[in-house]
Formats: sequence, C-alpha cells, structure tokens
Amino acid sequence: MKAILDKLGIKEINGGSCAGSDLWFDDPEGQELVSINPASGEPIAKVVQATEKTYEQVVDRAVKGFKSWRKLPAPKRGLVVRDLGLALREKKEPLGELVTLEMGKIRDEGVGEVQEMIDICDFAVGLSRQLYGLSMHSERPSHRMYEQWHPLGIVGVITAFNFPVAVWSWNAAIAAVCGDSVIWKPSSDTPLTAVAVQNIANRVMADHGLEGVFNLLIGRGSVVGERMINDDKIPLISFTGSTRMGRRVSEAVARRFGRTILELGGNNAVIVTGNADLDMAARTILFGAVGTAGQRCTSTRRIIMHKSIAENLTQKILNAYKQVRIGDPMEDGILMGPLVNKSALEDMMAALEKVKEQGGDIIYGGNRIADKGERFVEPTIVKMPAQTAIVHDETFAPILYLIEYENLEEAVALHNEVPQGLSSAMFTQNLLEAETFLSCEGSDCGIANINIGTSGAEIGGAFGGEKETGGGRESGSDAWKSYMRRQTNTINWSRELPLAQGIKFGD
Repeated sequence: MKAILDKLGIKEINGGSCAGSDLWFDDPEGQELVSINPASGEPIAKVVQATEKTYEQVVDRAVKGFKSWRKLPAPKRGLVVRDLGLALREKKEPLGELVTLEMGKIRDEGVGEVQEMIDICDFAVGLSRQLYGLSMHSERPSHRMYEQWHPLGIVGVITAFNFPVAVWSWNAAIAAVCGDSVIWKPSSDTPLTAVAVQNIANRVMADHGLEGVFNLLIGRGSVVGERMINDDKIPLISFTGSTRMGRRVSEAVARRFGRTILELGGNNAVIVTGNADLDMAARTILFGAVGTAGQRCTSTRRIIMHKSIAENLTQKILNAYKQVRIGDPMEDGILMGPLVNKSALEDMMAALEKVKEQGGDIIYGGNRIADKGERFVEPTIVKMPAQTAIVHDETFAPILYLIEYENLEEAVALHNEVPQGLSSAMFTQNLLEAETFLSCEGSDCGIANINIGTSGAEIGGAFGGEKETGGGRESGSDAWKSYMRRQTNTINWSRELPLAQGIKFGD
C-alpha cells in the first residue's frame, strides 16, 4: 500500500487544490475523511475536507484561471492536455492499483480505467483542432453568417465512486481544450485517487506556467456539493450518481439557469433471441453483470431471453458464475472484488428480500462471504416470473434477473418499460431482429449494441442515456458542445442596410 502511495506522491493532505504548483490550501477547520480499503476494511490514508473558506479560495482561483486559459488558442490548450495524457501514462500502473485499492474493482479494471483517461486525452488533443462552427448563406446581399463556439466558464464535475478517475477525465480533458477551467468534487468513498490525479495535473500545469485550470475540492456533499450546484460562477455541472440526487442537482442548477450533464441510473438489459450465439452471450453477460461487482452504471441487470433458449442459456450462465473467483481484487485471477461500502451491502440484501416477496427464485448466490471480508458477496442470479417492482429499480450490486419472452414485440416492451435508459444490447444472428432493436421502435436507451454487452463503451462515442438516466452526453462525438457557448455572427460587408424577411422600415 505504502509503495503505491509513494509512487503517486500522496501524503496526508488538505482537501482543496489549485493546479499550477503543489499548493494545497491549509484549512485547519476541515474535518478528516478516512479512505477505507473495501477489501480489508482497513484505513488507507486520510485527507482534510474542504470548508466554506477553502471552497471560496478554489472557486476564486478557477475564475482567474479561466480568464487567462480561455485566451490561449485551442490547439495550444490541446498541447497541455497532451502532456496530461503523457503524465498519466507514466503513472498508469500505480494509479490503476490505487483505484483497485480504494474502490475495490479488480486490478485489470483499475489499470484499464487509467488507460481510458489516457485515451480521452488523446481524443481531446485532436479535438482541439476541430471545434468547428457552421457557415450559413444569408438572404441579404453582401452579408455573411456563421457560428462560432466560445469557452463557457468553470465546469463543476461531481463524480461517483465506481469510476473514480475516468469520468473526471471525460469531462476535464474535453472541457480543458474547450477553454474551460474545472472544479472536481470526487466521491467521499474515493478521495485518494482524486488526490493522486490532482498531483499529476498540478505538475503538468506548473510545467506550462498555468494556474487554476484543474482544481479539486474534497468535501461533504452538504457543504461542497450544495455550494457547487447553487453557484452562479459555475455555469455547467456534470453530475454522475443516483437518479434521486440527479433530480436534486437538476432542479438546483435549472433554478439559476445553469446547464447540467447528468449521468444517472442504468437498469440495463440484454435481449437474447432464439437466433443468438449462446456461448458468446453467456460470456458477455458474465462480464457485464459481475465486473466491478455489479457497480457500474452500465452493468447488465436484466436478461430478457426467448423461451426456446431460456433453459440452455440459464445453464451456461450458471456454469460461468460457478467459475468466478471472488477475493482480494489486487490478486491475479480474481474476477470480483468487494462492494464499496456497508450501504451497498445493505441495499443488495434488502433487494433480495423484496425479490422473495415478489415471487423471484434465487437460483445462484445471494449470500455474504464473511470469511473474505464484511463487504464480499456472491454474485446472484434470480429467475423472475415477470418484471416486478424490484426489477424496475436499479440495485447497485451483482444481481442479475432472468426473464422470458415469447416474441420480439414483447421483448422490446419488457426492455423499455423500466424508467432508466442508459445502455442496452441484443444477441442475435438475425438481421431483422438486430435492425428492429436499433430502430426508433426498438431500444429507448442512449446506447444500443448488437452482439456485445452493455458495458465497455469506447471513448469515441458520446456516452449517456435517456429518461431517468438524465439525457446527458460525455466523452466522444460532439459531446464537446456542452462545454462551450454557441454564438451566431452576421457580417455586413456592403454599404446598404437591408433587413431580413424583406421588411421595409422607414425611408
């Protein structure tokens, strides 16, 4: 543990930082926050949380940073993000291991999350030369119309525990090349990974003589989070978390006419048709449902399977689950680590009680594994007679519901009737079934896949969902537009003053 922290330069440190040096604000009134290793239950290290005083200092530095950063040409900003990506490459292994140590996902996933950060930096460098606007033909002679995109301001990024570094990078790298400064509030379950990333960002900013572009605030939601969502100085809040909290964020930010990017709940399903490759489907379902102990927003939670293949597919999934090694996520060969905290464990057990009340049959798992640690559980498979109330809820844990269907129309209806709309998939070798699922009559999710699972989105596509998932988009495609303000411009290069729509006004 100490070796990982030493490689990342982590010590006991206060909870507010501004990039540009190794400056961390001193806040003697801040309360300590202890980071816990979910696998062992032991403390890793501690930080001092930001108070109102530190909040004001960090916001002030971010405002000043934005005013100078926005004037740097976008391709030059891209070079800074390029160096951030290079710095992350140098720390890829220890940072990935810290993700595993603090969050509990297996080491391969932790290192893979850092690779995702590197990938989005690479994407953003190219994007810095492609912040395109349109040119339009004017109806007035000797006039030219076009649009351009300007930096928006401070972007507030509030992230969840399950992807403690990658989601920050989705926002920060894109926002940076767009000319914005960033203030990051990480989950209180994963403060050390945020400190490690901020240390890296600090060194990159210092190398370029910059301050206030990347900023960190570790603190309670009731203090830091509430201030951020109600602060007029922060025109955009990107929030990742529960639908319940997302509704609170949305209302608060809308009240002050701010913008939001919301990445909320995901109750993701895979439809497996009678024409599917069942071996491939079973392998994909295993990763989607068991990976990160079912604590991804894109985790597979529902399998909607045709009656003709239900028994065969169920057996294949059961066989795959029986091979899952559960234990210390830092060990080789382990496929599932612990749940992140006691609340997650309690939520899972409460959901399984409701499963029994609503007629579900637990055919695999459902138990705690006390000999491995208090936060370890068995991945669980539940056969449901129908999509009852508990299936409509998203339980952030490794519970997989199996539901049967008779025809494609029924399958799509079952798929779409839940309130969430993030990721979806279908396994089929039938072109008509595949195209129906991807059509406007098919999946109502922001992500829809054929013959791959619900997890593992690439950074090149815009990430986000519909309905109670929030409607936000991050990462690739044209998601960058959320971080900028659009301006329409008209230039009159004649000596006349014609009006649009042929209007005549005076002589």
